[in-house]
Amino acid sequence: MSEPESGVDWRPSAAVEALRRRALLVEQVRAFFRARQVLEVETPVLSRATTPETALASYEVHSPGEERVEGWLQTSPEFAMKRLLCAGSGPIFQITKAFRAGEEGRLHNPEFTILEWYRPGFTCESLIAEVEEVLRLLLGRGDSRRISYREAFRRFAGLDPMQADLGELRRICRDRGWLEASNAERDACLDFLLDASVQGGIGSGVVTIFDFPASQSSLARLKPGDPSIAERFEVFVDGIEVGNGYRELTDAREQRERLERERRERRRMGLPDTPIDHRLVAALRAGMPECSGVALGLDRIVMIATGHTRVEEVISFSFAGA
Repeated sequence: MSEPESGVDWRPSAAVEALRRRALLVEQVRAFFRARQVLEVETPVLSRATTPETALASYEVHSPGEERVEGWLQTSPEFAMKRLLCAGSGPIFQITKAFRAGEEGRLHNPEFTILEWYRPGFTCESLIAEVEEVLRLLLGRGDSRRISYREAFRRFAGLDPMQADLGELRRICRDRGWLEASNAERDACLDFLLDASVQGGIGSGVVTIFDFPASQSSLARLKPGDPSIAERFEVFVDGIEVGNGYRELTDAREQRERLERERRERRRMGLPDTPIDHRLVAALRAGMPECSGVALGLDRIVMIATGHTRVEEVISFSFAGA
């Protein structure tokens, strides 16, 4: 009778040489921020609260024998890092694990590594410039471009995302392969078209899309003079999304209202309820400096930098073999 371990693949998902390259890239990141006197911090991976965003699914944690949720594995260190900013930390960065349920594939692993940093006094434009600098360092490329969300849709999806009505968006989504689009909401249609048309059209190199719709930016400051647009950006490398950033919302009352709105939307969609992070709101009420922040998917960046095509090829063990 064979042993139960016979035939089990125990090997790492990444080659050792890929892990060596990864370690060097991580050290470059740390050196970059040390040289700029940005403090490295650590925040909890397990927390009492989590994001209510409908597009993200958090892993719930239960104590043995208990049905009630004791906490959540964090989808990002954002809330805790903002509390540090409110406590006077100054500029900070973190390289940490994050978790998002149901995300597996060529570019996804439920457990992944995130690089996140916050810059008091920075506008979106100045933070985008620093993101481009980080990517030049890690990827060895100098090519970077910027385009507004509206112009990107006009050019690559053939529509104005701010003016197109819902019926038109649903029709275009169906024409481009999303057969279930007939009941989709506006932002879901725009997300599909961003993936299906815009990402493929923007081409190679580092491309930043900025000025996203306010409805897709629950934690970002709205653009002065135009409340339909948020000061938010996403960064792509060769058509692959690698980062999301924005000018941070610092108004506690408005932030609470947005979190409550997201929570109501989760209930309407039949998603698991998540409580409001009252500690975040209290911290904002105490005062957060004007700043901008960004999160980059480090696994994807390492994948691109090393010429691999799947994130599992640059992490020690993918979820399938963990």
